[in-house]
Amino acid sequence: MTPDGRAAELRQRLQGGLLIGDGAMGTTLSAEGHTPGHSLELLNVDQPDAVRAAHKGFLDAGSDLIQTNTFQGSRPALDRHGLGDRTAELNAAGADLARETAGDRAFVAGRIGPTGKILQPYGDFPEDAARAAFEEQAQALADAGVDFLIVETMSAIEEALLAVAAAAATGIPVAASMAFDPNGHTAFGVSPPQAATQLADAGASVVGANCGTISPAEMVDIIAGFRDATSLPLIAQPNAGRPQRAESGTIFPETPEVMAQAAPRLRDLGATLIGGCCGSTPDHIRAIAARLLKAE
Repeated sequence: MTPDGRAAELRQRLQGGLLIGDGAMGTTLSAEGHTPGHSLELLNVDQPDAVRAAHKGFLDAGSDLIQTNTFQGSRPALDRHGLGDRTAELNAAGADLARETAGDRAFVAGRIGPTGKILQPYGDFPEDAARAAFEEQAQALADAGVDFLIVETMSAIEEALLAVAAAAATGIPVAASMAFDPNGHTAFGVSPPQAATQLADAGASVVGANCGTISPAEMVDIIAGFRDATSLPLIAQPNAGRPQRAESGTIFPETPEVMAQAAPRLRDLGATLIGGCCGSTPDHIRAIAARLLKAE
């Protein structure tokens, strides 16, 4: 399929169809022996076969869309690993791997996450520096041929708006997703209606939620809050349950079957892109796909 053909089909599927997303890249790569705390983005060039295998696992589970391994691919995030000067290279490599693996089987979304910094005046990171970082990453992903961009796991609306504006400036569609807690707000106090309105104004054509400290069932209420405030298509990518601390680290306890129970309710609220976030494996995505396709 040509890029123009993919773009037309993507718009149609987002507006009134259904896209099954992928799951947690970090969980999948960690299961393959990747060392926590090191840059996942570096694997795009150092261990590309591991990234390809992770993408293929989700494709084989039923994903209609895979996201690039670039969640912490902005210059400030990569600087923590001494990799900031390789920003364009690592993002392009991530996009190339996803595009190569997806072929005509799925759409490819360029993933953009938070910088890991707190913007002024609450923190010490200048707004101009954040804007430049998001522009650099978004353009690298767009130039590498992704179908659209997903700004995700945002907690501060100010940072989210900078990322969405930078992504929208590339001229390709943008989805924007924020992370919520059980009280119905992000860690910086943003509500679903506030997020829906402001993200749309910044240029997002799809809005919603991912990650956070809530279960898939609790995300239903979050997505309902978005639906009350916007008619845009919605994205819902919950974790595999509320995160829990264990001796081995953070775990996400929900089985694929339990996680999938929330999927039809998310769909009924207008979510047209439904996948998983932390802890979600190909088995979780397979269960979500089976439940949603059965309900169609």
